[in-house]
Amino acid sequence: MEYIIYLVPALGLLALAFSYFKQSWISKQSAGDSKMVEISNNIKDGAIAFLKTEYKVLFFFVLVVAVMLGFSNSGKENSSWLISVSFIVGAVSSALAGYLGMIAATKANVRTAEAAKKGLGPALQIAFSGGSIMGMNVVGLAIFGLSVLFISYSNMDWNIVKVINVLSGFSLGASSIALFARVGGGIYTKAADVGADLAGKVYEGIPEDDPRNPATIADNVGDNVGDVAGMGADLFESYIGAIIGSMVLGAVFTSVFPEGNQLAAVLLPLFIGGAGIVFSIIGTFFVKVGDKGNPQKALNTGEFGAAGMMTVFSYFLIKYVLPDTWIHDGFEYTSNGVFFATIIGLVSGVLIGIITEYYTGTDKKPVFNIVNQSITGSATNIISGLGVGMQSTALPIIIITIALISSYELASLYGIAIAALGMLSTTGIQLAVDAYGPISDNAGGIAEMAELPGEVRERTDKLDAVGNTTAAIGKGFAIGSAALTALALFTAYMLQAEIDSIDLSKPIIIGGLFIGAMLPFLFSALAMNAVGRAAKEMIIEVGRQFREIAGLREGTAKAEYSKCVQISTKAAIREMVVPGLLAIATPVVIGFFSKEMLAGTLAGVTASGVLMAIFQSNAGGAWDNAKKLIEGGIEIDGFKYTKGSDAHKAAVVGDTVGDPFKDTSGPALNILIKLMSVVSLVIAPLIK
Repeated sequence: MEYIIYLVPALGLLALAFSYFKQSWISKQSAGDSKMVEISNNIKDGAIAFLKTEYKVLFFFVLVVAVMLGFSNSGKENSSWLISVSFIVGAVSSALAGYLGMIAATKANVRTAEAAKKGLGPALQIAFSGGSIMGMNVVGLAIFGLSVLFISYSNMDWNIVKVINVLSGFSLGASSIALFARVGGGIYTKAADVGADLAGKVYEGIPEDDPRNPATIADNVGDNVGDVAGMGADLFESYIGAIIGSMVLGAVFTSVFPEGNQLAAVLLPLFIGGAGIVFSIIGTFFVKVGDKGNPQKALNTGEFGAAGMMTVFSYFLIKYVLPDTWIHDGFEYTSNGVFFATIIGLVSGVLIGIITEYYTGTDKKPVFNIVNQSITGSATNIISGLGVGMQSTALPIIIITIALISSYELASLYGIAIAALGMLSTTGIQLAVDAYGPISDNAGGIAEMAELPGEVRERTDKLDAVGNTTAAIGKGFAIGSAALTALALFTAYMLQAEIDSIDLSKPIIIGGLFIGAMLPFLFSALAMNAVGRAAKEMIIEVGRQFREIAGLREGTAKAEYSKCVQISTKAAIREMVVPGLLAIATPVVIGFFSKEMLAGTLAGVTASGVLMAIFQSNAGGAWDNAKKLIEGGIEIDGFKYTKGSDAHKAAVVGDTVGDPFKDTSGPALNILIKLMSVVSLVIAPLIK
């Protein structure tokens, strides 16, 4: 049965081929008139310039860490200097996935705006196709890279523990790039977004995407580097982490499985990932909408359809790969138990998405309540948004807890890891739905700046409003998967570091727990303050241009967009270093001091980080959509509130507070908790 592993790289290539097909199709669509093309090229050039600058910095980081990994693991039992190769391949794959997805998004944005002239359906098709390129590149590069490395290391006559230990470097490489991409991209996009919002709508009294606003190009660039490249890197490392964690925990069964089938539990995660690619591709063909249809319903059809097909296939796959029953350490495992753990993960992901949609959707009560509170000013808007964010943590945490306990009862620690993988099994289409949002947002910005007819902006706004919800759902999904993935990696660390249990009566464990719980707050503060400083620079620069460039306010002179792009780029590169080093250095320092204290730290950062991430992401999403509801015009108690009203200005302030919540610190916390677990797993053989 182990020969099936050779099919897995082919499925990775299938995803990359589908991505190439979609890229070619988008390139053939009309990009509109010369003004639209010029705006699109400015956005693309700014995005590429940022990524090039960011990757130059990360090149030296990857090189230094690779050398350190090689030296520390050379000649060690169950380890090898080849962990450096895994690390480099993981880092390059993550960076490449983000870059390719961003290129696709910058091609799709202007074509979505042009297609919106014809109707909602054609615009959705292009925006979603652009998102599917991101999704398929992520799963394709992940599955291809992991499976090729696994096959290569398996042919070296190593034991399976050593193979997986060396392979874990791939996850570390992916996580490292993901953290810097999320933090750097998040700082970039929110510095520009907050600057454009406040400088334009509040201080200068012009629309956010008005071509007179010097920050508008930087804002649209930020959508790509933060919400496309950043989110792609985020789910890339979640996906990899879930697979690696499952493989580590599956390796313990090699001694009890029959001859010829000893690696079944190790290979199953790769098989599930490969199968998920096929069903994600099939699901993309179900995403269609008419001009008066509901884009959200169309996207849900594709996403839930892929999840349903994956559920059915998983049963037959697991029954084929695993024995019906087996016993290890006194626990009786069954293939049915593993299957139900997978389903628990899938269902949990869907439920967390539905709950997130409730708290952030434009047609739901929590967002309407924020709109209602905006009537009395910024203070009540912010109080209401904070309340929504805090309340929104309850149900997702209960779902994660139920998933954790029930999957453990079904298949012990392996069940937890498989539940995380089940949640991520259709990452291809989930990420496509998520990346569709910033493409639609960019399309609206281009429509505004190119002064396209009003109905075009109405259609792109409809896509964008749904995109805000899909982005919020995507963040909820990413947080839920991060929680289970981090727990899977945490248990894998304890196994590799030979820690049987955590004794909470020991002060050193409690100390680690407190330090871990504190880190998400410190990490968030660093990210939020970075956005605040950069946004202040942006607002000052916009004000300077309006004062000094004659004719800019009247629209007869051109804004210096490049100045604002430079401010965001420099701030993002400068400010991403400290949070990144905090996540990587903390587990190393604590781990070499005490492996038990590190276990406590991981428990603390996971619990605190998941709560903070849900709170920040949902509060930010709700604030954003409350602003959009007012901008679309809403009647409350006989009064009509729309753009320019006092309620709108209050909603803009709330949205600018929520922007770094939902797009900088909140999403980056996913990576913080997973990266710390991955670093711990990598150093486990050195500290056990």
